Amino acid sequence: MEHFVVSARKYRPQTFKDVVGQEAITNTLTNAIANNHLAQALLFTGPRGVGKTTCARILAKMINQDDNTRTDEDFAFNIFELDAASNNSVDDIRNLTDQVRIPPQVGKYKVYIIDEVHMLSQSAFNAFLKTLEEPPKHCIFILATTEKHKIIPTILSRCQIFDFKRITITDIKEYLKHIAKEQGIEAEDDALHIIAQKADGAMRDALSIFDRVVSFAGKQLTRQAVTENLNVLDYETFIISTELILEGKIPELLIQFNEILARGFEGHHYIIGLASHFRDLLVCKTPETIALLEVGDDTKLKYQKQSEKTSMEFLVNAIELANTCDLKFKSSKNQRLLVELCLMQLASLSFESEKKNNNTFIIPASYFKTLGVQPVKITPPLPKEKNENADTTSLSEFPPEEPTPEKEIEEVAEKLAAKRPEIMMKSEKMASGLSLTSIRKRKEHQIRQMEVILDEEELPRESFEQKDLDKAWKDYVTKIEKKGKFNLASILRIDNPKLEGTTVTLEFPNATNKVELEREKSDLLRQLRTTLNNFDVDLEISVNETKERQYVYTPQEKYQKLREKNKNIELLKKTFDLDL
Repeated sequence: MEHFVVSARKYRPQTFKDVVGQEAITNTLTNAIANNHLAQALLFTGPRGVGKTTCARILAKMINQDDNTRTDEDFAFNIFELDAASNNSVDDIRNLTDQVRIPPQVGKYKVYIIDEVHMLSQSAFNAFLKTLEEPPKHCIFILATTEKHKIIPTILSRCQIFDFKRITITDIKEYLKHIAKEQGIEAEDDALHIIAQKADGAMRDALSIFDRVVSFAGKQLTRQAVTENLNVLDYETFIISTELILEGKIPELLIQFNEILARGFEGHHYIIGLASHFRDLLVCKTPETIALLEVGDDTKLKYQKQSEKTSMEFLVNAIELANTCDLKFKSSKNQRLLVELCLMQLASLSFESEKKNNNTFIIPASYFKTLGVQPVKITPPLPKEKNENADTTSLSEFPPEEPTPEKEIEEVAEKLAAKRPEIMMKSEKMASGLSLTSIRKRKEHQIRQMEVILDEEELPRESFEQKDLDKAWKDYVTKIEKKGKFNLASILRIDNPKLEGTTVTLEFPNATNKVELEREKSDLLRQLRTTLNNFDVDLEISVNETKERQYVYTPQEKYQKLREKNKNIELLKKTFDLDL
């Protein structure tokens, strides 16, 4: 059997042109070599699998090349790789510094690549400082790490730092498409996109996943095969969930969530993916932001089609609900119920109001005929003739013996009440939907909503005195105590309100009391203005930290205070031989 080489090694870049997603760094290094402007200590930092070690090897090879160099020359004798994870002692660094003094036998430079340099011990770092700061002219150090924050600042200050970024999903997908073509594999665009998403910005991880999926699916790489092998929730799952949410099908939505759990996925993974899906739909709402959607062209059309069914308000509320569920998931004791409750809340959202079906229900006339109720004919009053000399007709001109529309409605309501089965609890306050009481209350509510607010000039401004303020203040404190706001009541009793014109002033010993009272300031002012019948009343709160503080007295100090007020206390103590 022929030896298999994994794609991460087989397709490792040999030149800077082959490196994917790090154009800024590769261009900088290429120009530095061309202009002889390369530093003697470089630090490559960034996530795993983004090309740090690869770029270090390419750089080590390029700095030794000239016009007479063969293309297959790798300068292996000039490149030394040291794994700091296993060689992190002071002795290892001392051996390294001893080798640095020896000039190269071939080429111009000796290059030392120290991988995972953050694993060096503190003593090893200190032993490496002098050599790193002033290395020989023929020596270049390239340090690579995934955790720059663990490297001491004295090392960082001696290096030229290059921050490698995560490779984008688009770049990974295009590179995988190139490799699939090289290997004669037919791969769907969505399948490669899922692999790129799973890699999380690391090309090495993407190539490893690609090898695994090819071993499972063979030469035909489909989206279904990739999702089955990787066991991931693809966009089709969230599109179906969103359709069920938009249609308000809560039972089907909970069944789908149960099937997802049965496949081995966590509810946290599902709710995070659903929030991201809502975000992608929100991105599709405007042409300017659709470029932020990192999916294939076919998938992008599906997202746009579903986004047309949603509104901006729905998506914002949905993202907020899903994000809240995400934040509460780890601390919840019943995590499944938390996600199910979130799904039910999402399915209860609508685009225009709180209820999805807000159509008015009309009772058909056939229902009244089955009860033997005849339809009521209400004739509107005749329009008045346009006559300038005509007087307005008063209600007293209508004959009282003729039945008015209100009486006819009452008769219909009484017949319906007689036919209706008694299924409601007997309560005087409960009213039928067809009763005149409910109609009258609804009418009164509409009238109250149509009331015009008085202008500021018409608001009452009656004069009042300090005693009126004290009484109103005491009534408000008593009121909030009955509501259970004992903390606020105690704060209001710290200082007696003082009246200056129409301004009520208070002074507190600390800012905490001021903040607590300012939260209730609007309710307090509303009560004072209404009670005192003066809408110019205002409240001014100040803080005086030098105000006399209350201290805890010892029993001996309490006894001295009592003896100053009543000298007979001392006689009482001696007579009964009392002790403190």
